[in-house]
Amino acid sequence: MKHNYLRIKEELERQMRTGELAVGDKLPSEPDMARKFKVSRETFRSAVKQLEQEGKLKVRSGFGRYVVRPLASIPSSIDHLSSTSEMINSSSLQEGERHESIRIEPCQEEWAKFLEINPEEPVTIIERIRMADGEPVSFNINIMPNARVGQLFHNKSLQGSLMQFLETECGIRIVSANTELIVPPPSDMNSRRLLVKPEATVILLKQTHYTESQVPILFSYDYFRNDVFKFWVRRTR
Repeated sequence: MKHNYLRIKEELERQMRTGELAVGDKLPSEPDMARKFKVSRETFRSAVKQLEQEGKLKVRSGFGRYVVRPLASIPSSIDHLSSTSEMINSSSLQEGERHESIRIEPCQEEWAKFLEINPEEPVTIIERIRMADGEPVSFNINIMPNARVGQLFHNKSLQGSLMQFLETECGIRIVSANTELIVPPPSDMNSRRLLVKPEATVILLKQTHYTESQVPILFSYDYFRNDVFKFWVRRTR
């Protein structure tokens, strides 16, 4: 026999599919819905909790629960180099971003190894949170040697694809990247920026980007929400 909370969840999902509950609609109050389904408030709460975790309902503190459209997944082949902007736009999602910081500081040893420069040389660091349909889906830390990009990012505003910006404004064309896939530990504060939903997990791509002359121009830590981005690779033998 099916649990009551699953029955309620399936009925609400049916109403969402048929349009009885449209995106933006507010659910009646918890007591009213519990009475309608002839269950306890706790049982009803269990049903809507699952819908919240699946991104189908959103709680607005002090206002109630609203029907929302879950983010579409963003499939991407790891063996093809695409910018975050390209991946978001390819899934017909509305791209947005939030600049966290742009700064210059001495290069750390790990970065220097990948960028093939000396430690302590000045590098430009750009931190951005990328959005899809208003939700944070990616956090990017981009590190570039000042000797190769100069003061460009302090003179011009960066919007959208960094790779496109470098090509258009600097004449620097990125053609390849070495990528390491990492599951960030729970202590990683950067990944926590993206844990906006209970079911959200994060994958980290640590990448060194190269020009056509095989000069490393960009080292990056790219954090992606794993419930939104679906990375895959074709393997052969």
